[in-house]
Amino acid sequence: MTTRALGQVPYDTTYKAMQSFTAERSADTPDELWICEHPPVFTQGLAGREDHLLAPGSIPVVQTNRGGQVTYHGPGQVVAYPLIDLQRAGYYVKEFVYRVEEAVIRTLGEFQVTGHRVAGAPGIYVRLDDPFSHALLPQRPQRRAPGEAAPIPDFTGLGKIAALGIKVSRHCTYHGVALNVAMDLQPFQRINPCGYQGLQTVDLSTIGVAVSWDEAAHVLGHKLGATLSP
Repeated sequence: MTTRALGQVPYDTTYKAMQSFTAERSADTPDELWICEHPPVFTQGLAGREDHLLAPGSIPVVQTNRGGQVTYHGPGQVVAYPLIDLQRAGYYVKEFVYRVEEAVIRTLGEFQVTGHRVAGAPGIYVRLDDPFSHALLPQRPQRRAPGEAAPIPDFTGLGKIAALGIKVSRHCTYHGVALNVAMDLQPFQRINPCGYQGLQTVDLSTIGVAVSWDEAAHVLGHKLGATLSP
């Protein structure tokens, strides 16, 4: 997989480039991983509802074809777009999501932060009272009986540090994951992040971890390269 460091790039042009890359790729096209950050922008997923956009103000809103609801991208956030042929890699969409989340968890671990999954809510979360605690969350995904409904996500005591939204076309992925490093978090208060009212959003800086964007991007890129290998 070829990793491309794009720097800070406009969201809309990057979105169009991902679509073009995916539409034009063949069975022999090597997979790529794009690492970048974006100027301030709100993006709506296919399930996005207008009432989750509380007060966008001057920040543009872009409609997209990824899954999920509204989120925010801005400077100080590492955005990673894995462009993977799942058929060639040999795993399905659910495992792809798991692997991307695992890469984020391993990235946080490099900075002594414990990342957690929450049942029914994609993305990675940290304990607000102790981001370095290894104790298992009661809200973690657990085995369900056949036919049992998925639990309602419970974010009590948690802050979201990484958001995930993907699109799969002809077995190939685009869109990806955003890890908050050191950014202005105020715009998250203008939306219901990922469609959840009152969900707190954090970054590494606010939980006491001083790391540069470049270092976080390098570690996340390396972890994604490892976890997404066939």
